Amino acid sequence: MTVFKYSGRSKTGALKKGTIQAANKNNAILKLREQGINPREVEESTSILHKDLSIGGGIKNQDFVIYCRQFATLIRAGISIVEATNILARQSTSKLLKKALEEVEEDVRTGTAFSQAIAKHPKVFPDLFINMMRSGEATGNIDETLDRLANTFEKQFRIKKKVQSTMTYPAILLLITIGVVFFLLIYIVPTFVQTFDEMGAELPLITVITVKISDWLTSFWWLILIGILGAVIGFNSLYKKNKKFNYLVHYSMLRLPIFGPLLQKTAISRLTRTLSSLFSSAVPILHAITISERVSGNPVISEVMIEARESLEKGSTLTEPLQKSWLFPPLVTSMTQIGESTGSLDYMLEKIADFYEEEVDRAVDTLKSLIEPAMILFLAIIVGTIVAAIMLPMFSLYEQM
Repeated sequence: MTVFKYSGRSKTGALKKGTIQAANKNNAILKLREQGINPREVEESTSILHKDLSIGGGIKNQDFVIYCRQFATLIRAGISIVEATNILARQSTSKLLKKALEEVEEDVRTGTAFSQAIAKHPKVFPDLFINMMRSGEATGNIDETLDRLANTFEKQFRIKKKVQSTMTYPAILLLITIGVVFFLLIYIVPTFVQTFDEMGAELPLITVITVKISDWLTSFWWLILIGILGAVIGFNSLYKKNKKFNYLVHYSMLRLPIFGPLLQKTAISRLTRTLSSLFSSAVPILHAITISERVSGNPVISEVMIEARESLEKGSTLTEPLQKSWLFPPLVTSMTQIGESTGSLDYMLEKIADFYEEEVDRAVDTLKSLIEPAMILFLAIIVGTIVAAIMLPMFSLYEQM
């Protein structure tokens, strides 16, 4: 809700000033008149006290998935869109979603179509949701559309979380390894070096190298810290602002030897699931391709979708640009071609999505079973090398004694 400042007169002629919450200026005027106030001036408040502060560009995926499923259930139960939106706004734990739903409810109550009301909140409702709801309103199949949307978002969310959990484990273990190595080299190794110097021990090559690295880290740790921070900030800035760099990062990740195939399968399942949902909801194919391009979240996929749209505009098929791209295996192009020739493209795309979601599940389970021992072995080698560099001179000293 937006906060409006107003001034006006009551039925007794008394001057009234204050603030009121409403979806828009017209709603604010209507509310004031219902309260017996004849408004003379109504304008949006610019005070920071009346602004909702939020961090980030939108709501959490999990919050939106829960909203989708609950909304579909309420509509299936015969509850009107207005009442369902009111119920979900009251129980939502996300402030941004709650605020958006309250404004959507106000708009729908005044006669605005639901799809038009949610289109005013692009940070909350994705293009896929808005366009499928618009199609559902046109065909009169809102309940079926909502069920399809809920299933789509739930499956995409599940796959995303599974891939994220697989990527998170090695990243955390790598950070722990780096932390342990820095601790040993900065705090432990110098202590033993002093002892070796006092006793005049002859240091083997591995110890000499370790000591030099330790000396350098002890003297220039601040330089490493600045370098890491600079690299992170620079990377983040380029990733967000430079389209070519953004594309290169995504392309490189898809080409990685181990994680690349997993990311590729995830991208294919997300794209085909989105297209299948749009086609099943009778969204025109060119419009569906455009939406998929925007919601893919991957510029490599988006580039192929742009080529697909141009191909369709020229009277060609969807299959041709997919066949030219290295990203799509023969299974995808073959099933897409069959879907186009038989008029069952939505069904074929759904089956492709199901297949690759199962492939992602299997790949994730396999990677988890391989990554854990590999990372533990890596940690053991690194730490073991440092420990060996410390222990070898000590054995030499014991032999001399």
